Parts: sequence; C-alpha cells; structure tokens
Amino acid sequence: MSAIRRRPILRALINSVLLLVLYFVVPTDMGDSPARLAIRVLLTFAGLILAVLLILHQVRRQLDVAEAPLTGLLTALVGGVLFFALADYLVAAHAPGQFVDLATRLDALYFAVSTLATVGFGDVHAQGQVARGLVTVQMLFNTVVIATGLSVLSKQIAARARERRGG
Repeated sequence: MSAIRRRPILRALINSVLLLVLYFVVPTDMGDSPARLAIRVLLTFAGLILAVLLILHQVRRQLDVAEAPLTGLLTALVGGVLFFALADYLVAAHAPGQFVDLATRLDALYFAVSTLATVGFGDVHAQGQVARGLVTVQMLFNTVVIATGLSVLSKQIAARARERRGG
C-alpha cells in the first residue's frame, strides 16, 4: 500500500496543494465581449453549484459512513474557498473599481480567507455593487456550507481520536 493511501492527511495536503496550483494557473482572460461575459457568469454559477454539491455530498458521506475518509471533505472545503478567491479575482480584474486593493490572485486568496475567518482587516474590500453582491453570497456560503463542513470534519476527527484512545 502506498504512503499516500496509508496517510490520509498527506493525501489531503497533496490534494489541497494541487488545487492551489490550479488556482494560480487557470487562465482568466476571456476578453470583454458581452457573450464572453455571459459565459463567464454562467460558468461562475455552475462552479458555485458544483462547489456546494461537492461539499454537501462529502458532508452527507461523513454522516452516513462514520469511517469514510476525511480527505474528500477537506479537499472540497479547500476547493470552495479557492472558488470564491477566483471569483473575487475575476471581478476585480474585469471590473476595475469593484474591489479596493485586490490586484493579484494572492490578494484574492487573502481576501477570501480573511472573509472566511471573519477577520476583515479592511485593507481589501468590496466597493462596487457587483463585488458586494459576490461577497454577500461568499459570506452566506461560508456561514452555511463551509461552517457545516468544518463542523462535521472537526466532529469526525474528535470521534476518531477518541476511538484511538479507546474511549
């Protein structure tokens, strides 16, 4: 059996790193024609629906099968955060003025994580109506979907730790 199969944390880490690399290399320049903008919006909604469905599937899997690997849920949660980071970046890149101080993908990832963590330093923030709408959806997603996934993940980790200790 390979080391990755025996060590689920290693597998989750590798999956997360691969998702992060994908986040930084996925092409984002589709031009500014109305047809391409419509395609981008449709793809964004499809991506959001896919992220929600993947996370909820993994949550359901954990609730149905207590021994299910946690790597799928952890990977889906990381993917959900990266999805919004990419959406924030696309809005900032293609609609200047929607975000303040969001110029790079790293800025977008920083903003998505600070929004998830409810830190909100204020250095990067939504200024335009499109960005505020996106961030509102992002906060709802974080509150409902990500929080549910993290709750299930932490409960499963605690239960498995108790089992290993024998109690």
